[in-house]
Parts: sequence; C-alpha cells; structure tokens
Amino acid sequence: VGAERWRGARWMRGTLKSIRRQMRRATRRFVSEILRCGAIPNHVAFIMDGNRRWAEQRNLKRRDGHAFGFTQLKECLKWCLDLGIHVVTVYAFSIENFKRSPEEVAALMKLAEDKLNELAEEKGFLERNGVRIQVLGDLELLPDNVQRAASRAMRMSAHYNKAIFNICFAYTGRHDMYQGVQHICAAVERGDLHPEDVTEDLISNSLYTAPYSQVDLLVRTSGETRLSD
Repeated sequence: VGAERWRGARWMRGTLKSIRRQMRRATRRFVSEILRCGAIPNHVAFIMDGNRRWAEQRNLKRRDGHAFGFTQLKECLKWCLDLGIHVVTVYAFSIENFKRSPEEVAALMKLAEDKLNELAEEKGFLERNGVRIQVLGDLELLPDNVQRAASRAMRMSAHYNKAIFNICFAYTGRHDMYQGVQHICAAVERGDLHPEDVTEDLISNSLYTAPYSQVDLLVRTSGETRLSD
C-alpha cells in the first residue's frame, strides 16, 4: 500500500509539473503573438540583479537565489526567441563582483560552470533555435574549469547564427572600452593603423561585444532603474 501511494504521489507530481510547463508554453506563445503586433527590438539586454535580495526575502541561501536567477534567465531567452529577437545579452557577472566574499564567488563560479555545461549539452534546444552562445569578458580572470565550460558552450554552438546569446562574465563596460582602446593604441604603435584611422566604428568593433554593441532595450531584473558598469 505504501509503495502504491508513493508511486501515485510521484505520478501526480510529474503530471502537475507537466501541466505547469504546458501552461507556461501556452502563455508565452499567446503573449508573444500580442507583442509581435508592435515593433520588435533586434537586441535586448538583461542586467541580472536582485538574486540575493530575492533569496534573503525567502530565508534562502544566496546561492539559491543565484541558481533561481539563472533558471529564469533561460525562460527569458525562450520568450525572446519566440518574439524573433536576434540578439540577447545578459550581464551575468561583473569584474566588481570578485570583491564579494570568497564563498559567494566560489558558489557563482560553480554555478556558472554547471549552467554553461548544461547549455552545451542541450544540443536540441540550441539546434532547434539556431542559438550561438558567446561568453564575453576578461575570461582569463575566471577559474580554469569555468573557462573550459565557456569554451565548450561556444564551440558546440559556433555554427549557429539564427540568434546570438551573449553572456557577459568577468565584464564591465569600462573594462571593455579600456581593452578596446588598448588594442587600437597597440595597432597604431605597430604601424598597422594611422591615428586618422581611429573612428567611432573602429572603437565599437574593438569591443568584446562587437559586432552587437548596440542595445535596443535594456532590462534590469530587480526592478531598479539605475545603470551599472
């Protein structure tokens, strides 16, 4: 009797989970059809923020908040793909975030490794939607295991071009501009460029985010209206 009840409860949980998943898909398709009646941006970017506050409000550990944020990020990506948005960028981890406690940074690195490997293993999702993954930033600042996971995800999706998913990790806007200008200065010193060759387009194309530097819509997930570096 006990085993039958356990199987019945397990079946019920699986059924409810399936129903919830189907309802999310139906809702996403319905809302997408409405939104497609208006102008659709080409490039949407998300600043991942509020994960720690979300966890604290629910008496959860910070790493649980970050894990939930990554899960919701994938859901946002699906919405964007349904809408026909070509480029999705997420600012996931700032260079400034390395100043957080060693325990939190270690947890974020482990989470990033797991999620990048998870994305690489979901070949069906990537192939079906033609999604190319790009991990952008000063990747040398990351642990070797995260660098390997990032390389794997990019390598597995390199031949797709229907949609671009940029994950900015170990990234800040100021650092991006700094490294871009450094490369241009080095090219001028070598004689590969002349000073008069330096233009706005050249600087833009020297950024990590090139050629998708122009963002049409920026969303901060916490509800805050301020910008970040």
